[in-house]
Amino acid sequence: MSLRRRRLTEKCFKIATALITWSSIAILGVLVFQILKEGMQWVDWQFITSLPSRKAEKAGIYTAIWGSFYLMITTMLFALPTGIGAAIFLEEYGGKSRLSRFIDVNVANLAGVPSIVYGLLGLAVFVNLFGFGRSVISGGLTLGLLVLPVIIITTRGAIRSVPKSIPQAAYALGAKKWQVIFFHTLPYALPGILTGVILSVSRAIGETAPLIIVGAAAYVAFVPESLLDEFTALPIQIFNWTSRPQEVFHSLSAGGIIILLSVMLTMNSVAIFFRHKTQRSRNG
Repeated sequence: MSLRRRRLTEKCFKIATALITWSSIAILGVLVFQILKEGMQWVDWQFITSLPSRKAEKAGIYTAIWGSFYLMITTMLFALPTGIGAAIFLEEYGGKSRLSRFIDVNVANLAGVPSIVYGLLGLAVFVNLFGFGRSVISGGLTLGLLVLPVIIITTRGAIRSVPKSIPQAAYALGAKKWQVIFFHTLPYALPGILTGVILSVSRAIGETAPLIIVGAAAYVAFVPESLLDEFTALPIQIFNWTSRPQEVFHSLSAGGIIILLSVMLTMNSVAIFFRHKTQRSRNG
């Protein structure tokens, strides 16, 4: 292939990728604009602090916001220590054993499993086998299983990115392995771990199918007071409104989407802030 032809091919490829990128951004912009146009008329303090109702002008998402909050807390309390612990074991202690390879393959496969399969697993294990019922803890643990592979994979990648000189220097000074991991490896890998947390929270907070399977209620007139209470969540409330035949509820669901996006962006912003803060302290 001549030099001129290679340059032309490279230029065409660059233009094609730019068109695909900007087309995706344009489509996303149109969708966001449409949601804002339909939903902003509903977003006010009354909408945020009111209970669900059959009358659109009185309907709100108060219980759904709190339900999503409790779900995320339960999910992270389960998934973070489990995922980080599994990543540490696989990366630092597992080596190339059969058990490690077996877990590696299954974690990679589980990362691509459809979310509804996790819902069926949560229904069989947490709702029926463990007897938690259709409660917050069942939903939180199900979402925890859903995001667990992402946390394990990103944490392992963050641990691998730690320069070998850091643990070697700690070993040279007499530190034991657990001290090297907790006081040197994990602090250096923390920005990468927080990246995995951001991705996990972003996926978990918008999931609907697993929550429907484990029995999240479409209407809950109270805020959960314990992990064994019934619950609803923002995606469930939005799904409920969009499934109604009245056009006004479709517009109301756009307001719910705006709140869901706001909550997700707020949580991501907080995680990104801590990630950059830990990265600056590491580099400084």
